[in-house]
Amino acid sequence: MKKINSIYIVDDDPITVFGIRKMLDSIAVCENISAHGNGKLALDDIKKSLNSDGQVPEIIFLDINMPIMDGWQFLEEFISLPLEKRVRINIVTSSIDPFDVNNWNLYKSRTDHIITFNNKPIKRNHLIEITKAA
Repeated sequence: MKKINSIYIVDDDPITVFGIRKMLDSIAVCENISAHGNGKLALDDIKKSLNSDGQVPEIIFLDINMPIMDGWQFLEEFISLPLEKRVRINIVTSSIDPFDVNNWNLYKSRTDHIITFNNKPIKRNHLIEITKAA
């Protein structure tokens, strides 16, 4: 597997964050796995990195139901950032609402980033597949 420099887990559920991080530790060669409790914290961190060294995460695991800034609000701002590289964004949700699937399709059509829709809980073999840099 290709070495990954940075992975962000954007989720307010500490159990989900722990599970994804634990599985990533066993399957991904990654320098930096960081967790953010909402979209605003993650977006602020990405903007700060862009301004300092130009680096952004190669892979993002994104919950859609979070306080302060949810996953859809995060995506709206993220896809407008002036990024040179494509990012793989894995939506990870327990939602079965057709609205969320429609939103996913809308955002996929508006960007060159790779956006996947995944239901919780994520299994290890599926995580291997969606942890490939864009």
